Amino acid sequence: MAGTDTAPPASTVQKLSFLTMTSMVVGSMIGAGVFSLPRRFAQETGVVGALIAWTIAGAGMLMLAFVFQTLAVRKPGLDAGVYAYAKAGFGEYLGFFSAFGYWASACVGNVTYWVLIMSTVGAVVPGLGDGDTWLSIVLSTVGVWVFFYLIQRGVKDAAVVNRIVTIAKLVPILVFVLLALFALDPGVFADNLRGGTGMGSLFEQVKGTMLVTVFVFLGVEGASVYSRHAKRRQDVGRATVLGFLAVFAVFASVTIVSYGILPSDEIAALRQPSMGGVLEAAVGEWGKVLVSIGLIVSVLGAYLAWTLMAAEVLYVAAQDDDMPRFLRRTTAGDVPFAALLLTTALIQVVLVVTYFSEDAFNFALDLTSALSLIPFLLAAAYALKLAVTRDTYREQPRGWGRELTVGVLAVAYTIFLLFAAGPKFLLVSFIVYAPATLLFVLARREQGRQLFSGRELVILAVSVIGAVAGITALATGWISI
Repeated sequence: MAGTDTAPPASTVQKLSFLTMTSMVVGSMIGAGVFSLPRRFAQETGVVGALIAWTIAGAGMLMLAFVFQTLAVRKPGLDAGVYAYAKAGFGEYLGFFSAFGYWASACVGNVTYWVLIMSTVGAVVPGLGDGDTWLSIVLSTVGVWVFFYLIQRGVKDAAVVNRIVTIAKLVPILVFVLLALFALDPGVFADNLRGGTGMGSLFEQVKGTMLVTVFVFLGVEGASVYSRHAKRRQDVGRATVLGFLAVFAVFASVTIVSYGILPSDEIAALRQPSMGGVLEAAVGEWGKVLVSIGLIVSVLGAYLAWTLMAAEVLYVAAQDDDMPRFLRRTTAGDVPFAALLLTTALIQVVLVVTYFSEDAFNFALDLTSALSLIPFLLAAAYALKLAVTRDTYREQPRGWGRELTVGVLAVAYTIFLLFAAGPKFLLVSFIVYAPATLLFVLARREQGRQLFSGRELVILAVSVIGAVAGITALATGWISI
């Protein structure tokens, strides 16, 4: 489809309502992750550790939700959320890294959706395996390009579909929680308080769950990414907080009730999607079928929302001259066509890479989380910077103390997540980040500008050293994918 090199006139930009934006936040967060929670948590901890982990994750992510709410109000001129905040606070190069990292995280995350769909169907079609066979990759490829065709038809069409799918996929998840509560065995639940055998200290148990909590909460920033499409600017923050609270209740409930159905060791050994195995143990085979249907609907809805958001970030970065100009191309339906095509291409590449991974789903899940941490940290740090420097607070002093506290807590939480991610995924993230600088260089050359300032050269050196360390670690076997 033919495209244009500039943004459409303001009058043609399609506007999204508060309800639609809230559904996009919920739809972005409720995807593959929720169906994998029972097994991932049971592999790491028991009921006590899970309660602590969700308390930390819930509080930390709520601080990030408040950060996006605050920035949407105090900096209404900044579109595409995560990327725009990093650039405004810390310069063009870190803004570029934030845009690329967020985009790459979304693309890798989308691969987990296809892996999990194929793994689900693989329970009855052995040729699909755990979603990492050549047959599953071929079928996933077909799905990837079908969605590309759907999304390029128009933002509003895709957003409306996402709203319908969000409602549809919540039903089986809520049914799971209610049925599991009804079938909950107090004795099994009590035995699972401390988790399965061979687990470390409570701190290590909680630390081990942090990346999966990041993964399931990705999307909390969805409304801010789509801020340029909001009918009313205040809807951005409201949709973020409301969507987060609704999803947090669902995630915590799914995790905790599962401990009352099966022993932790048995949950930890379930095939993904483990929610299906838990419900099968509670009510029989039809429970597994219900979860499988819900998973496919849920994952396809999340894939739609995340592909939209990923393309949007590349498009806005190109509009701001931080990405090459070809990514500015849009269709008559206000879809960033070139950015969408590049997004789909990266998803395709990572999909093929999963064939060579030891555990395709868990690797993609953890890498998705790790790639998102730098963009989140920079957004939180920008909110803190505004409060410390009182930027906008002299004109609008109300809320300064609360927003300063929120900024401190959000920064502390994201730093803790970097620690929890461990060296493996940080090094792999550097391998992904460093080559992206080629896009930054191309954009600078198009503008006839100096490629790097002195400060940017330091950042470049750190990223290259990290990438070299990561490649060396992979080559020597210290880390593996």
